[in-house]
Amino acid sequence: MLRKSKGFTLIELMIVVVIIGILAAIAIPRFMSTSAKVKQAEAKGLLKQIYTMERSYYQEHGTYTNDIALLGVEIMASAWYDYSIVVNGTNFIATANAAAPGIDDDPTPDIWTVDGTGVIVNTSNDVLN
Repeated sequence: MLRKSKGFTLIELMIVVVIIGILAAIAIPRFMSTSAKVKQAEAKGLLKQIYTMERSYYQEHGTYTNDIALLGVEIMASAWYDYSIVVNGTNFIATANAAAPGIDDDPTPDIWTVDGTGVIVNTSNDVLN
């Protein structure tokens, strides 16, 4: 008597595993890149806010400040970057630094700056590496 076979063959299971592997190889790098760009958006948004608040502070006090809390900029504890401001005379440079492991788990830091002109510059891009 022939019995009915139920289930999957080893070949069918291996084909499914290969297909899942190919999909993962395509999807994971795209996800990582998009995730890193979203993290960079945090830095750019907060640096824009710091720039705006520094300009307002300057109009009111005639000088810039290096105290982020004094500007009223709230940086959450879960932020990906460390923020600092250096005042040098009649200008300032605010820096957002995602130190190692960076924003994509490699040793390259991701550093953004903004100065009194309002230009935001990426001085070390962790996404390109």
